[in-house]
Amino acid sequence: MTPANPLLAAAAVDAPARRLAFGSGLLSARLSALLCATMLSACQTAPPPTSPEAVGEFRAGSGYLKGYLDRKALPDSLALLPKPPADGSAQASADLAVYRATRSLRDTPRWMLALADDNLKFPKAAETFSCALDLPISPETTPHLNMMLRRSLLDAGLATYAAKDSYQRQRPFAALKEGTCAPASEAALAKDGSYPSGHAAIGWGWALLLAELAPDRADALLQRGHAFGQSRVICGVHWQSDVDQGRLVGAAAVARLHADPTFKAQAALARTEIEHARAKGLKSPLNCAAEAQALGR
Repeated sequence: MTPANPLLAAAAVDAPARRLAFGSGLLSARLSALLCATMLSACQTAPPPTSPEAVGEFRAGSGYLKGYLDRKALPDSLALLPKPPADGSAQASADLAVYRATRSLRDTPRWMLALADDNLKFPKAAETFSCALDLPISPETTPHLNMMLRRSLLDAGLATYAAKDSYQRQRPFAALKEGTCAPASEAALAKDGSYPSGHAAIGWGWALLLAELAPDRADALLQRGHAFGQSRVICGVHWQSDVDQGRLVGAAAVARLHADPTFKAQAALARTEIEHARAKGLKSPLNCAAEAQALGR
């Protein structure tokens, strides 16, 4: 706090008067709160970091940054979700029917969008909701928004692993010995449980967070978040029930994030960035017409 502020300067000059008023010679909690309310910038803590180096990687060399939440604070997907569909059940048959129906999308624009949605690495992943938000999302134009998406990715994604590791459901491409839209990922995915979908949890979590920050774009953002999950079925790496339950985990992670002070501070700054970007007339730099066509809109 600097003496340039008139209230703070008065507090420094009138120290004897304060001692008379408060006895102890110290500002009362009420006056201190008044000063902070009058000059918020002098009393607030530093904003959350937007630098990857300041946040740190979840695992060295992974490219994924630490989330906001401690692992113990994540939703327990094993307790939250029912067991995956049993072999021979009606739900398992429905999963297979959806998978078969989506094979007709191979090598179409929707198939290529599913391949793009496979990539969770930043900066590319930041583009996922650019058209739905109708703004650029990047470390340069919207650093807090970019970091909010980047960190919440880990929270939503990790929240699926209690169930994933317990059930170890086989993925459709591995069970049926068929290819996917992302052949480079198949070896790793074959070793990773299918239920629930981490991508679906992340995409739905992102959609919910963005819809809260830009409610006028909520329909478009939620549609894109839903499509992001469906991309996993189209790609051939998840069953429909994996994706459906992944969205539930993503919503649970968002609920937990709303109790985290660092997340809340970053989300507030992200909202301001959206408002400023709109005031400048910024628009998404992507080919949004092509995306809309791929999504059948």
